[in-house]
Amino acid sequence: MARILAFDYGTKRTGIAVTDDFQIIASGLTTVNTKEIFSFLTNYLKNENVELFVVGEPKQMNNQHSESEQFIKIFIEKLKSTFPKIEVVRVDERFTSKMAFQSMIDGGLKKKQRQNKALIDEISATIILQTYLSNK
Repeated sequence: MARILAFDYGTKRTGIAVTDDFQIIASGLTTVNTKEIFSFLTNYLKNENVELFVVGEPKQMNNQHSESEQFIKIFIEKLKSTFPKIEVVRVDERFTSKMAFQSMIDGGLKKKQRQNKALIDEISATIILQTYLSNK
């Protein structure tokens, strides 16, 4: 089997999570400056076999897309055109940032560590990926 990559896309930073080869465990991979995401992916895909991209779908409580959806759609189109053999699916990402922050508290991270937005993005991507795996 191949890995699955998940993205918590942001205009500044994008959190990335990955599965193991058997697609059982979701783990945080990294957080990348969004301007560098495609060069990162090109290098990553040279060494790893990835069969699916999972992209968070930000929605508001009324089920409408959030304002960031316009940027995510552009990202997805570029993802599809740059890596046409890899399917892209969406997963509702409501509350992932809050869940990520809570998991940091539960994990005993100190206040200074919990202010690391890059870590929150990476954990959010992991939650998005775990949600996908759980619903698969």
